[in-house]
Amino acid sequence: MSKNLDLLTINTLRFLAVDAVQSANSGHPGLPLGAAPMAYVIWKKHLKHNPKNPNWYDRDRFVLSAGHGSALLYALIHLSGYDLSLNELRNFRQWDSKTPGHPEYGHTPGVETTTGPLGQGFANGVGMAMAERFLSKKYNKPNFNIIDHYVYGIVSDGDLMEGIASEAASIAGHLNLGKLIYLYDDNNITIDGSTDLAFTEDVSKRFESYNWHVQSVDDGNNIDLIDEAIKNAKRDDRPSLIKVKTIIGFGSPNEGTSSVHGSPLGEEGLKQAKKNLRWESNDKFYIPNEAKNNFSSIQDGKKNEDKWNKLFQEFGQKFPQLKNQFENSMRGVFPDDWKDLLPKFTQADGPIATRSASGKVLNSLSESIDNLFGGSADLEPSNNSYQKNKKVFNKENFDGNNIHYGVREHAMAAIANGMAVHGGVIPYIATFLIFSDYMKGAIRLSALMGIKVIYIFTHDSIGVGEDGPTHQPIEQTMSLRLIPGLTVIRPADANETANAWKTALENNGPTAILLTRQKLPIIDSDIVSHSDNGLNWIEKKENKTDLILLASGSEVSLAMNARNDLMKENISAQVISIPSWELFKKNNFGSENIPIITIEAGTTIGWSQFYSGREGKSIGIDRFGASAPGDIVMEKLGLSVKNVVLTAKKLLNK
Repeated sequence: MSKNLDLLTINTLRFLAVDAVQSANSGHPGLPLGAAPMAYVIWKKHLKHNPKNPNWYDRDRFVLSAGHGSALLYALIHLSGYDLSLNELRNFRQWDSKTPGHPEYGHTPGVETTTGPLGQGFANGVGMAMAERFLSKKYNKPNFNIIDHYVYGIVSDGDLMEGIASEAASIAGHLNLGKLIYLYDDNNITIDGSTDLAFTEDVSKRFESYNWHVQSVDDGNNIDLIDEAIKNAKRDDRPSLIKVKTIIGFGSPNEGTSSVHGSPLGEEGLKQAKKNLRWESNDKFYIPNEAKNNFSSIQDGKKNEDKWNKLFQEFGQKFPQLKNQFENSMRGVFPDDWKDLLPKFTQADGPIATRSASGKVLNSLSESIDNLFGGSADLEPSNNSYQKNKKVFNKENFDGNNIHYGVREHAMAAIANGMAVHGGVIPYIATFLIFSDYMKGAIRLSALMGIKVIYIFTHDSIGVGEDGPTHQPIEQTMSLRLIPGLTVIRPADANETANAWKTALENNGPTAILLTRQKLPIIDSDIVSHSDNGLNWIEKKENKTDLILLASGSEVSLAMNARNDLMKENISAQVISIPSWELFKKNNFGSENIPIITIEAGTTIGWSQFYSGREGKSIGIDRFGASAPGDIVMEKLGLSVKNVVLTAKKLLNK
């Protein structure tokens, strides 16, 4: 292949991207101009994919962690032959286009994950590589490598500054994820100016200390050197970082400066850039036929997938049961008997913390669902997140289902997102609810992508007790409820916990299950009427109802005890458990004339919606907690039977 054709194609990618930015008068031209050569090498010479089937199981994954350079990714996708028209590039960053400002999973064919918040894509790629290793170890047989692909990515200075990238890089090196290859766009420029303003560390030494294979390419326009570096990376069993020295905004009038990072070049600047790079046309979105033919991956993609399909067919003939199991895993299909494995708890089981109940549910389910893949951020004994009949995932046992994430909450969440978009596994992760704040960026992205990630958050209230206010969540439950697309479930007992797991596995999006440290009584099933929409009526036959006690989680049992005391005051109260606001939605729970008291050990903000148009009161906590035994903290902060009764009598003027 001639160097002239290589350069022609690289410049086609550059100016498709820059024309898109200029057309929108918004976006980031600097990265496409500087990073196009390394992107070209990855996509042309190494990436195994099929534009006509973006969901082919054994495709290589490409992650543009520096998601602000999305225009380059769209140029790559279009020119490769994916179903992304040139008109979509013309509509870059416009309403209802398939080319949003930052790449969005499920929105644009060929986009493997949503990126933009820096560091997230870096960690997503680690999750993809972990899923690849797990599935390859589980399903590959001699002469049948049905899962055998790489994860490539382009990362930026900004990505590597983020703490999440350090967390993810550390665990990737620990696990020897040799199918992970990142090219670092080392251009020494941030929005503020030179990276020297705040970033002077030796990145190579840092990644070497993480047990990464590290190389440097001093000329980001030398595609032969980049190609050779990727080949070297493939020969090493460690994750690889290739540090590629580039010039941001290469060829533009302001190349090498911060001004070219996030602002269009302007019409005159664009003309000058095309002149400097000897581009043959000033027409917008011009694609030479030679470049189009050179970069199209349609034929090669079909050949690659056809070869794989033949191998997979032979694999199925020799291992039919394993083939069916693999296909079900990739499609997210569960065994027929999985619901039968959900444990049922009775009062004879005695009081049980919902975190403990969750552990029992998980281990029951893992007997049938063999692709549950997860763990905890160094809190497994507290989170009860270990599958006792499965091995630990490490560099000696890539087929282990249990993951030790270490104290890396943010990376853990983003890694789980990468696993989910990769497919074939059901990621679940666990930590204390208070530490969900460390994970919020990744949780938000799992909701934005609408992917199945199960979050297990234990120690869900001031019931944590002696650990004190640093570990007692107040606003965390409500902040999670604010995330669109995230289903939050706070079960009242062990049976609601089992139902929460059922809901999470049936949910196509992310689910957060909030669990107690303290033991809770199991509610008598004879007085519970379950619904499918997040509402459980807990009732005894009464002639009338004076009051509704609406509660979640551990406060349901508190409400039931208060109900019994209110009966002594000739006040008839109906207890309702509302484990999930999202599932509850527009339930009608009685006459508007019946007052409501809501009870939850967290902020009262938002609860008033449930008694809109009627008398009501919210019992909760709008301050930080305190260090003392959990029952004492509960009592002192108003989460007591006495306070519920007093509040009810005042509300009813009795």
